[in-house]
Amino acid sequence: MKLNLKSRSQPYFIAPQLATLTEKYFYDKDWIYEEKFDGIRCIVVCKNGVVNLFSRNRNKLNKTYSEILEAFKNQKKKNFIIDGEIVAFDGKITSFSKLQQVKKEKITTYFYAFDLLYFDKYDFKDQKLIDRKKFLRQNLKFSTKIRYTPHIIKNGEKLFKKACSLGGEGIIAKKAASKYVSKRTRDWLKFKCSNRQEFIIIGYTDPEKSRIGFGALLIGFYDKTTLKFAGKVGTGYDFAFLKSFSQKLKKIETSKKQIKEKIALKNIHFVRLKYVAEIAFSEWTKDDKLRHPRFIALRYDKPIKKVVKEKKGR
Repeated sequence: MKLNLKSRSQPYFIAPQLATLTEKYFYDKDWIYEEKFDGIRCIVVCKNGVVNLFSRNRNKLNKTYSEILEAFKNQKKKNFIIDGEIVAFDGKITSFSKLQQVKKEKITTYFYAFDLLYFDKYDFKDQKLIDRKKFLRQNLKFSTKIRYTPHIIKNGEKLFKKACSLGGEGIIAKKAASKYVSKRTRDWLKFKCSNRQEFIIIGYTDPEKSRIGFGALLIGFYDKTTLKFAGKVGTGYDFAFLKSFSQKLKKIETSKKQIKEKIALKNIHFVRLKYVAEIAFSEWTKDDKLRHPRFIALRYDKPIKKVVKEKKGR
């Protein structure tokens, strides 16, 4: 493998490349296929031996995932930038909900490395993806905590079917010869087993009967600069979350109506735009509402203004 590497001073942070959602599944020899993790995207930056873990919107994750931080300090090379995902397992599959329990109880976490952006004194972003992965596998010290993300070139459909049969997220298809770009691109595509994405919490309804805390969360997304209502989510919460999160919602209540369209619901309360939730659902309706939505977890790695309806395409 011959690489035409360019020497470059190491940046403090590199924004991640993001995948585009698609339903036009395909399997092509010019693409590779990886498991799609249900975790937190993480850019690992080690500069002169000082390691920092960053979320995709540049928040530091060092304190929350200190064991992963320490594992990266054991690398021989002291200058690198690696793209990957922090995960926790629920049985055989990764679980974002499980990952949310890290601060409350001792949950074992792992880092899956899937791309190399900088190493030693060289910029790798202009190299082919397949070469970046090969160099990553050969030059990073892997362990129980730090794991390499394998890929396949043929039989991508088998990987997708396996992921879905286990209850997983799906797979990521990546163009093998593509460069790394810090934006959403069609060189990386998401094949999802079910519909899931982030939504902004814009309010809540009062609880009814024996329900505590709140009845349902009101959620929305941005369409350019307009905040649109996507519906209410009344399932997926446990007792502890209903109790604790309702207290947080009451603290950020506002008399300001957050959206222009009329909401045909009683006993609703609007809140300041502070929280983002990941929601699973069966499909979108023609008027951009969700069918059968279910709460998965809160997300702290997605800026409010970046929460939009995921568009499908190849």
